[in-house]
Amino acid sequence: MKFAPFLRATALVTAVALIPVATTGLAAVDAKSGPEFGKLMAVYERIKSNYVEPVDDDKLLKGAIDGMLATLDPHSAYLDARDFENLRTQTEGSYGGLGLSVTMDDGAVKVIAPTKGSPADLAGVKAGDFITHLDGKLIYGGSLDEAVDQMRGVPGTQIKLSVFRPGRDEPFDVTITRKIIELKPVELELQGNVAVISVSSFSADVGASVQRAWNDAKAKTGGKVTGLVLDLRGNPGGLLDEAVALSDLFLDHGTIVSQRGRYARDTEVYPAEIDTKGDIAKGVPMIVLIDEGSASASEIVAGALQDQHRAVVMGQRSFGKGSVQTLIPLTRDTAVKITTARYYTPSGRSVQEGGIDPDIAVPQISDPDLRKRQLRSYRESDLRGHLINEIKLDDKDLEKDKVEDPRFKMTPEELKAKNIKDFQLYYAVQTLGRTVPGSALAAKLKR
Repeated sequence: MKFAPFLRATALVTAVALIPVATTGLAAVDAKSGPEFGKLMAVYERIKSNYVEPVDDDKLLKGAIDGMLATLDPHSAYLDARDFENLRTQTEGSYGGLGLSVTMDDGAVKVIAPTKGSPADLAGVKAGDFITHLDGKLIYGGSLDEAVDQMRGVPGTQIKLSVFRPGRDEPFDVTITRKIIELKPVELELQGNVAVISVSSFSADVGASVQRAWNDAKAKTGGKVTGLVLDLRGNPGGLLDEAVALSDLFLDHGTIVSQRGRYARDTEVYPAEIDTKGDIAKGVPMIVLIDEGSASASEIVAGALQDQHRAVVMGQRSFGKGSVQTLIPLTRDTAVKITTARYYTPSGRSVQEGGIDPDIAVPQISDPDLRKRQLRSYRESDLRGHLINEIKLDDKDLEKDKVEDPRFKMTPEELKAKNIKDFQLYYAVQTLGRTVPGSALAAKLKR
């Protein structure tokens, strides 16, 4: 079972490969590392005998493990029984809560993205927001697990979030009513004969759900779908197998994604299946929408369809999560998650740090807070201790999407007059609608 990296309620849950306990064993401590482990035991003994209050062994052990993994990179972590259960819930189940993907940023709880249509989304919580208080209680400096546990709860109950939004002078409060967050990550909307398929996460059966959405779009239009928008904005990732399955729906040959690690056993290539199904939307122009909240599995899909010239990628540069983690069980309900490889698009690009650059950069000008938040966009390259891209990235490469094209300047009054609530989606649909057969853009969209 493999997972592509996704940011969800408790932490950065990343692309993992499950290794059975029986095959892992315990690493032997060699002679060189013995003295260093002696220091660790000496500190443990002094804490146990001298600390002002008795200290639980489990607490000290977890702290030591967390400390070791924290020196590696932001995505290597220790998973206790609760983390295991959260991992299962995030890919297969449901929970009572707000529908927020969050992470820790220097002791603060930071929003990666709200789930589309969730209570948090409807209440106006946005990617990049910092949550400072829950029901008036300061949560800065606490653990992410504790914050998430407080935000989850019985459906129908309320919680007050104090939010600091970069670009605003003052924090503000928002009261949200919890509800059951069902994992229904695929939605279909028809705008004329253009099918808009939104995928909010890569949980179980997403590939099959996208195919059903496509079949539904064809049925509702009498088989006359003239364009397809695959909306991956704010999608923090999920199951690697589902990212591959979704990409395979629109590809009939070539590589989807590959991964390379320290050892040969960590190298793997995922090809498009060569079968009678082929591209289910063959000949239909396709656009993939991404933004700074599109991470890991979303980047795998966008990179595959971009490199294989099947779709035009539009929006803003993606998050830049290009590493793979291996989940190694320690006991029946605990494990360590360690970075073991980087993944690459079909052309051999690593998206680590840099992310996926859109073919056509389109800012979200219908978001009133965008201009203030854009210069503070939060991505993989902002995480302390992140893996460095093997090819040194020019700072200009990381700043591309901060340059606004004058073509995209519209006043709030103009947006309102045209009833444009989502400019990026509006622009994508308009692009598909005005594509002239035989043009260079039409050829690129139909490859």
